[in-house]
Amino acid sequence: MSLPVNDLGTSTVVPVPAENLATASPAGFSGIEKAVEIARVAGGKLREFFAQGVVTEYKGDVDLVTVADRTVEAYLQEALHTAFPSHGMYGEEGTRDRLDAEYRWYIDPLDGTTNFAHGFPQFCVSMGLEHRPKGLAEENDGPIVAGVIYDPMRDELFVAERGKGATINGRPIHVSKVPYLSEALLATGFPSHKRHDNPNIHFYQEFTLRSHGVRRAGSAALDLAYTACGRLDAFWEFNLNPWDTAAGFLLVEEAGGMVTGFDGAYRRLDSREVLATNQLIHHELLSVFADLFAGRDLTPLKSPAEFAAQRAARGLHKG
Repeated sequence: MSLPVNDLGTSTVVPVPAENLATASPAGFSGIEKAVEIARVAGGKLREFFAQGVVTEYKGDVDLVTVADRTVEAYLQEALHTAFPSHGMYGEEGTRDRLDAEYRWYIDPLDGTTNFAHGFPQFCVSMGLEHRPKGLAEENDGPIVAGVIYDPMRDELFVAERGKGATINGRPIHVSKVPYLSEALLATGFPSHKRHDNPNIHFYQEFTLRSHGVRRAGSAALDLAYTACGRLDAFWEFNLNPWDTAAGFLLVEEAGGMVTGFDGAYRRLDSREVLATNQLIHHELLSVFADLFAGRDLTPLKSPAEFAAQRAARGLHKG
């Protein structure tokens, strides 16, 4: 893997293609309040299932699914169809409806199923809306115009509309201002299947050594929402799906962050690689990814004295 090189001879982030920056007309979607209402009801259903306990099934060798996943996705399909009858839907648990529509919802009724099944209260409902104007080739993404992520256990509602910013429970949010990887709190995740084939443990080790720590909480949608609101400074993961990321991508971007692949190319909904950051540490993270993929020696870790000097240079106090 190689990164593009700028005039200084260092790698840099690929500019976002102009077509991806185009802001969809607000007149094209004016139903964010209804979408929020639907997400809240779906989250309430999850909360009820969580309180009473559910039977866990396997939809693959190790992938879990519960009656809550299926019931809430069925609710989302019906509610979204009623509210937005011309929209398509693409859901984790099999919903495939009107995929040729101008607007397409990517829905995850329960992001964090493994947490949910074990009684670990870190999960959410995630709904992202893509605008696919007439003539757009199937292999190309349209802009994400709305995103809603609802955490029913904390009653935290994350909402983003393209060009209108991002909020949590109605309050504006922004990505963090942490300028260095060494001062950052990161998050990642591991696939529930083929863990032995996934290289992420190597990245996990290196980023743990080079940061304040790496969290693995089990919900990519919430990790992206937390990056958007500054609780995390960056998030990366392999092999995510559009229903995991559509809403979170927009939240991060509308909160001032950046989402690319590990090579710096602008993110895609079907991306096998996701790197979301506060922008300030994006280049540093990309450099580590580039070195790891190329098998190069990494920059030596800073000593405590070097770390203190870096902070002092910015006028920060020790502590």
